[in-house]
Amino acid sequence: MIYDNNNGGEYGKYFVQELAEHARELGEPEFVKLYNKFAKRVLWMDSDVVPGAFQMNTAWYHSVPERDPIFTEHSHPYDELIGFYGSDKDDPYNLNGVIEFAINGEPHRLTRSTMIFLPGGFSHNPMRILEVNKPIFHFSIVMNNDYDGDATYR
Repeated sequence: MIYDNNNGGEYGKYFVQELAEHARELGEPEFVKLYNKFAKRVLWMDSDVVPGAFQMNTAWYHSVPERDPIFTEHSHPYDELIGFYGSDKDDPYNLNGVIEFAINGEPHRLTRSTMIFLPGGFSHNPMRILEVNKPIFHFSIVMNNDYDGDATYR
């Protein structure tokens, strides 16, 4: 038997195809309103969605936010992997935008598709989305069952 998408079967619970309710409105109400103007969160995984899972967030950035920087400096006790990908199928390494991202106070300007590894304890951000010419796919993965990023939404 073949199950359609995540409907049924012993393992259907491992297929996530809808944005988790608790991920729809992360942060203070004014931040949620701001976030929804420049980004579209797609899917969210954590141990509340699938027991035992680590946390992952995915979103599309489609415009420059009204606030700069959009995300503030913070750190976590666990490792994190962050990615930004351009959406041009003919030039996938071209970010078609400009993002500034800092690690331990050292800013980097990104214009190419990029993955960033952050060992636990590394301070990161502020993050500035300076230019978006085509949608930018963003993901973050933390090696923890949930995300405790209060500082991210200040």
